[in-house]
Amino acid sequence: MTEWVRRHAAGSGRVVRRRPCWCGAAVAVLCYCLSLTPSLLPRAWWLQGLVAAVSAVVGYAVGAVLETLVRLMLRWAGFRIRPRVRRILWAALGVLGAAAVVTVTAWSVRWEGEVRRAVTLPPQVVWWQWALVPVVAAVVAALLLLLGRAVRLGTRLVARPLGAQIPRAVACAVGVALAAFVIVGVVQGFLLRGALDAIESAASLADQGTAAGVHQPDLPTLSGSPRSAAPWDTLGAQGRDFVGTATTRADITAFTGRPARDPVRVYVGLRTAGTVGERADLAVRELERTGGFSRKVLAVMGTTGTGWINGQGSKPLEYMWGGDTAEVAMQYSYLPSWVSALTEDEAAAAGRALFTAVHDKWRTLPADSRPRLVVYGESLGSFSMESAVDGSLARLTSETGGALFVGPTYDNPLWKRITAQRQPGSPEWRPVVGDGAQVRFAQVPADYAIPPAPWGEPRAVYLQNGSDPVVWWSPSLALHEPDWLERPRARDVSPAMRWYPLLTFWQVACDLAGADSVPDGFGHRYGTMPTSAWAEITRPPDWTAADTARLAALLESVREPGLLD
Repeated sequence: MTEWVRRHAAGSGRVVRRRPCWCGAAVAVLCYCLSLTPSLLPRAWWLQGLVAAVSAVVGYAVGAVLETLVRLMLRWAGFRIRPRVRRILWAALGVLGAAAVVTVTAWSVRWEGEVRRAVTLPPQVVWWQWALVPVVAAVVAALLLLLGRAVRLGTRLVARPLGAQIPRAVACAVGVALAAFVIVGVVQGFLLRGALDAIESAASLADQGTAAGVHQPDLPTLSGSPRSAAPWDTLGAQGRDFVGTATTRADITAFTGRPARDPVRVYVGLRTAGTVGERADLAVRELERTGGFSRKVLAVMGTTGTGWINGQGSKPLEYMWGGDTAEVAMQYSYLPSWVSALTEDEAAAAGRALFTAVHDKWRTLPADSRPRLVVYGESLGSFSMESAVDGSLARLTSETGGALFVGPTYDNPLWKRITAQRQPGSPEWRPVVGDGAQVRFAQVPADYAIPPAPWGEPRAVYLQNGSDPVVWWSPSLALHEPDWLERPRARDVSPAMRWYPLLTFWQVACDLAGADSVPDGFGHRYGTMPTSAWAEITRPPDWTAADTARLAALLESVREPGLLD
């Protein structure tokens, strides 16, 4: 056996093939070129190199399979490609392939400029950096191919001795199955689990910190204060930010010119109670202690993976309603959203538990003295709050007085349902649901007027940018062209973007890395749009469009959302 392994490794089982695959190389060049076509967001040169490398390797694998099938068919038909023909094919591929790589890489600078222009970034691209794209792609692709060859060698090492005992086809199948089992086991059981454990450990340590300038509050209307049942040191970093940066009565009075109240902010961290049910019950008790159920507006807020709440979504309500508000939220994870999305059941369970606990208490109050109950969520937080009403528009409109969902994920149950049921002719990026009486979609304030029909109560608003990969990435992109690429397109999607099977799925997935690196109003950045949305949803008395503009200008410095939160 040892002698066979030695000979096999030295001969036909070598990691690097004696003869490369022509069809694989041709398809790899094609996929490299297609990977440089426009996507939703601009990319750094190094990221484009990685995108191109993976695309080329996948193309090589597809081409290798096609070539194998063609060879078998030709052999069955009694034909054989002569060596001279193969040399001609390789020479042609070398010349045409090199020309295609150089030409498309150079032309992609123009495409990149169009994408940058669509999101209001300067269209200039640094030439010397973009010239490194094929270099990065070649190096990474070579490493990936070498890894693939090593796996192939391992498969042969298993299949060859089995072939002496059982039919060769069965032996090969066993070898492939065993290799797949080992790879999946290593990735899931070692690499993935180890990576998740490391990320969770680091996130848990970061969760114990407190941002500069944030201090334990003294006001009894805030969780974490000395009178609170949710101790300050258990709220987590994001929870301490939430209550430690609450809008003050003085700030509200300075803006409105009228007397104001100190807003209520309730937050329960992972360390505050042991189970999700206990944390939800504690949140209700905190609302009772702080007088949250006696305020005019009560907002249940879904958090992102780490427990973060965007100040652009929380502060407008407090200014609009003179501080006569209560906001409640609950942490369900230490992990950032891009990791928490892998285990989104936790977000759904937390949203359901918190909303149910608050709603059960709220409905016991006299109808004429209840606060207006609204819900809010951004990104994974919107998924959490949609799950709280089981993705039902009927429940959302019957059990709340309004809702604001910002940058929803592809898996949001209600968002998927109502988008699929939009009026024929309305685009997926700004759908018209029914007659617009209950739900409206917006990227800019003018979108609230679409359709030009009466808008009833309660109101639900979805804020979604046409270039937000968090909204538009989904597994279905691999095999199906999305409706949001149909015309007319959103103003921030390049007219040169095209859909390609598998490739567009991979391109938009890579766009997630830059979703927060663009100006407000593009990608996953929504700026002060929640201010105008809350004005439309809650319609504060004596509030004007000028007030909305003044407040948006005041809140412009509030920290924007990020995919790492």
